[in-house]
Amino acid sequence: MKADLSIKMHYLDLGNPRNLPIILIHGMTFDHQMWNPQIQVLKDKYRVIAYDLRGHGLSIVGDGQYTYKMFVNDLIDLMDHLHIKQAVLCGLSMGGAIALRAYEMNPDRIKALILCDTRTEADSNETKYWREDSIELIKNNGLESFTHEFINNIFARESFKDHPKAVELIRNIILSSSPQAICGVLLAQAARTDMKHVLTKIKVPTLIMIGENDNFTPYASSETMNDEIINSKLKIISKAGHVSNLENTDEFNHNLLEFMKKIK
Repeated sequence: MKADLSIKMHYLDLGNPRNLPIILIHGMTFDHQMWNPQIQVLKDKYRVIAYDLRGHGLSIVGDGQYTYKMFVNDLIDLMDHLHIKQAVLCGLSMGGAIALRAYEMNPDRIKALILCDTRTEADSNETKYWREDSIELIKNNGLESFTHEFINNIFARESFKDHPKAVELIRNIILSSSPQAICGVLLAQAARTDMKHVLTKIKVPTLIMIGENDNFTPYASSETMNDEIINSKLKIISKAGHVSNLENTDEFNHNLLEFMKKIK
């Protein structure tokens, strides 16, 4: 479906609309399909919203100039469109960072947070250089080389053997994306603000999850979030890299459902 918003936004709205809503926010270069295994276990008891961020999936690409404030405003617009006053936000990687920025900007709209394989720190110079090089690579060679490098960085080694369908799903999503949009998202990532100051202000239940073999997100970042957020729990997902919800779905879903049971 497409929301009647200021932009054309693709979303799924599943489950009983009277149930507790949970909004799933995908990572950079992904789309709502990455949440398929979570949607299946959530939709019977919760209202599940899975959408494509601006520049991703079936949502509008626009001019390719994006900011985190823009992503948050899109999220709040979607909640208003769906008449959702408060929701649990579950975001992975960039999706988790968007959830944190959403809490900073609109804390009254958020009932709980699930932060997966994400961090609060702004990009280091090294990471900014990587994003610059990635943009240059995409502009010169298209998405193939970037996708190959990115896939190799975000999945744990064993996932290529144990979860080939998950790897292929993410590969196909990236390759079907707009190069202009991915370059815009890389710039938005490089320009994002440091969010560490928000952590001590978070007053809602928070679940933090990270793959034990996530080489894309420092484990120390998850520890910092857990130390600073008052009502938080940290779970390490075994045998998983940066895309922990697809690399160890059983463990991820167990933690997710146990957390959701406690949200009133």
